[in-house]
Amino acid sequence: MAELKPKKKRPVLHAVTVVALLAGSAYFTFELRKDEQQKAPAVASVTDNVDSSGKNASSGEQKWERLKNPSRSVLRGGDGNVLAMFTDGARTATLTGPSRTFTEPANTKTRVVTTDWVRLMPEPWREGAEREQWFKEWFKQYNGSEEDDIFAFAFQYVDGAPVKKDAEGAPYAGDAAFGPINPNGSAGNDLRLEQSDFYDYLGQSYTFRNGTTMSPEPAKYRAMDCSGFIRTVFGYRARFPLAPLDGQGDGLPRTANGMARSKVGVDVIPLKGITAADRPTNIDVLQPGDLLYFKLDARTGQRLDHTGMVLGKDTDGHLIFISSREEANGPTIGDKGGTSRLDGNGYYAATLRSAKRI
Repeated sequence: MAELKPKKKRPVLHAVTVVALLAGSAYFTFELRKDEQQKAPAVASVTDNVDSSGKNASSGEQKWERLKNPSRSVLRGGDGNVLAMFTDGARTATLTGPSRTFTEPANTKTRVVTTDWVRLMPEPWREGAEREQWFKEWFKQYNGSEEDDIFAFAFQYVDGAPVKKDAEGAPYAGDAAFGPINPNGSAGNDLRLEQSDFYDYLGQSYTFRNGTTMSPEPAKYRAMDCSGFIRTVFGYRARFPLAPLDGQGDGLPRTANGMARSKVGVDVIPLKGITAADRPTNIDVLQPGDLLYFKLDARTGQRLDHTGMVLGKDTDGHLIFISSREEANGPTIGDKGGTSRLDGNGYYAATLRSAKRI
């Protein structure tokens, strides 16, 4: 995110690595190292399996059905339980798999126990895609798989996450900061600088698909702001295409505002406006992996100025999200800078304005 936020009103893992630039890639230009993925320990603990084989257990014949608002396909087992969900126009898929527990003890007592695994498909979903060969191959590979997904990637950057290095010794994951200290800031008021992207965190220059090369700033090494975090997880790690800046190319834009107003993905909560009156009245449409956009700061005018990702409900029944924040100095599901809940009338719940499924 490239915008400022006020602080005075707030109450306040299989690794992948960068190995080459792939010019003209249809997705992202860092190649994944699957052998490194297999070696790295998971950040989140897998606490039980859906069945002993790790596959989705289901009695009887599986059945596909179509739902609306948004248009999507749902795969159910013979017992009626949802095994997977796919939204038209989105590459994000939610699969049911082994149960995991996500925690962040440094910043919160919140615990999210979930059987949802969020992954990116190689193509956007469309009605009838379950009959296409690309999907059959993809689903066979990931149904019941414990290979790192979007959630696992995200938690490899929270407070205390261990550093992961590639074969050459370059770190690509581990505890991330939000940004460097702002020389003109003060406690509770723009203490840290924003505009730290994934290439700043990595300390490596990166050439995007349109030929633009962005170089890291040394002071921002190991840092990522809110939109930088989302770009790290979905782009650098999951290989969703990225644009160098807002309005450049067809990839995920650079800022929260750019993402929210782009044509990327599917608007599950369309943006109506930025005022308090434009707060969504129904968040039940949200599902794990959805991207969220908030209006926090009057100083940013008509721009949305924060983004995060839906994680799921915690053990107390609250809908939780993860984002990179100045107050926690990095990615968090914690309480610094406002509780990470989307339900109720807390700081972030009240400032939510739209959501996408990419």
